[in-house]
Parts: sequence; structure tokens; C-alpha cells
Amino acid sequence: MFPAHRRRPTAAAALLAAALLAGCGGSGDAKGGGGGEPALGPVAVNPATASISLPMDAYTDSDAERERMGDAQRRLTAQCMSRYGFSYEQPAGPATGGASKEDRHQNLYGVVDPAYAAAYGYAPDAGRPRAPRPPVPQLSDSASTVLFGQRPGDKGKADPGPASDEEAQKTDSGLTVGGQQVPAGGCQREGYRKLYAPSKDSVDLLFTFGLASEAHTRAQEDSRVGAVLKKWSDCMAKAGYSGVTSPYEVVEKLGLGSDQGGARAVAVATKDVACKREVNLVGVWAAAEAAYQKVLAEEHAETLALYKMQRDARLKLAASLV
Repeated sequence: MFPAHRRRPTAAAALLAAALLAGCGGSGDAKGGGGGEPALGPVAVNPATASISLPMDAYTDSDAERERMGDAQRRLTAQCMSRYGFSYEQPAGPATGGASKEDRHQNLYGVVDPAYAAAYGYAPDAGRPRAPRPPVPQLSDSASTVLFGQRPGDKGKADPGPASDEEAQKTDSGLTVGGQQVPAGGCQREGYRKLYAPSKDSVDLLFTFGLASEAHTRAQEDSRVGAVLKKWSDCMAKAGYSGVTSPYEVVEKLGLGSDQGGARAVAVATKDVACKREVNLVGVWAAAEAAYQKVLAEEHAETLALYKMQRDARLKLAASLV
């Protein structure tokens, strides 16, 4: 927020105002800025990462949905195992806490929360209890063959088989247990295919992740993001932390890897966050990321429509397995 009095605006306020003008300027065409860069929409001032909304979010499972899909895949795997007479319950992964606590963009721009930086520095997942690793089920050789699609003792990784369940139904795995042919890649792979790749036209599960990653890279190389990164770097240098040009290299370049939650790491992280807020790095970068995601979403609209339809079908299948 700007200070109550405006007779002598702070340097931070001036930088934020400049960022807002840069974000709202232009004619509103598909292209804006320099070198054919897309026009930015509204640029929020130091937004909390939980409030950031990006176009690809519409195609991404929430934490709660990921848990639901993981449970569905385990159930499909168990159903497959039961066809061969095996009772099998795959251990569930750690719970994420549900959608109400979700912040899917929490680490997108490095450490950005002042309270987290002051308490934990750069320590990953600090303050969150580690879930105990579930015990690995003990399997007979026959059950292991059915589950993994490979006989125990065979060298190398099991062949996962066809990409889709439609193709797998016509594929001979070359393995039988109890007189029945084992699915290619075993029941574990079958559970995945039935959920994520039932037919030949199934869009790769990582398709939208790839688009989001490409947009992130383009945004990082955008001249307007580059300008605020330079200001952030200068701010860090003035505090004695020189040589860092990206939030992703702070730990390595400043030698914090061995103690990411120690006193020095906390001091650096606190200044890191303060500099980001001074130049509105998160606001500008998130606006640029949204702009590039929008461009890619328009370029791949047909595939994304198919992906969304298939994702809806997955969620429906998962609901039916409860």
C-alpha cells in the first residue's frame, strides 16, 4: 500500500506506480511492450501467491482433486489385481491438506512471503509435518508379476506397454499368471491407463504442464520482467548480496545449500522478499506469465478443449469408484 502522506513518495511507491503504468499501458492489442511481447493485463501490487490466477489453472487439478485421482488409480489397480485372485491395497501418499489450504503458486517466484522468510529462510516445506512413509506391501512372486508386469529377478525395467488402454487391450504382454494374461506393464500400469489414457486420442497428462512451463520461461525472458529482476538484483547487491540475477540461484550463489533454514539464510531470505516487494516483482512477473499462458491457450485451444473434456471424464470415473 502507498503511505498515507504523499508529499514525499518512497522509492518503493514510485517503482510500484511505474510497474502499474507499464502493465496498464498500450492499446490493449494482443501485442504490446517491445519486440512483439504480449500486452499485460492488470498488474497487482505485491499479490499473495494464493491469490494469483493463471489461465492454465483451469486445466490443473487442485490438491484435493489430485488426492481423489490418486485414490482412483489405486482402486483401479486393486480391481485389476483382484481379477488374478490377489487382495492388494496400495499405500496412499501423504495427504496435502485439501483445497482450502492450497497455494499452487507458492514457490513459483522463490520465497515471497515475509513471515515464511523470517521463520524458515529458504528451507523447503518447513513448518509442515512429514508424513510417515507407508510400509511397502509384501508380495508373492506371482502377485509381483501381476502388479509390475515383470517377473521378480528379471533385469531391466518392465516394459510399460502401449500408451493407451485401448491399445493395451490388443497387446500380448507375453506373461501369464494362473492361466490369465498379465496386462502390459502390469496392473499398476493398467490402473494408470484406464484413468489417464483410456483411448488413442487421450491427451498427454503433462500437456498443460508443458504449456505452463513454456509460458514461465517466456515470461522470465520478457523485457518487463527482466527490468524488475534487474532492480531486484540491484536491491540485493546494495544489501551485500551481489551476483544474484534470479531468485532461483540465491541459495546456490550465496552458499546457503548446507543450511537453508539457518540464521544467514533467514537474513538473506528476509531481504530477498523485501526487495521483491520493493520492485513488485511478483505482480509484474505474474501478469507477464498470465499473458503468455493466454497466448499459448489460444494457440492450442482445440487440444485444450479435448484435454478438459477428458479431465472431466476422469473426475467422473474417480467419483464412481468411491
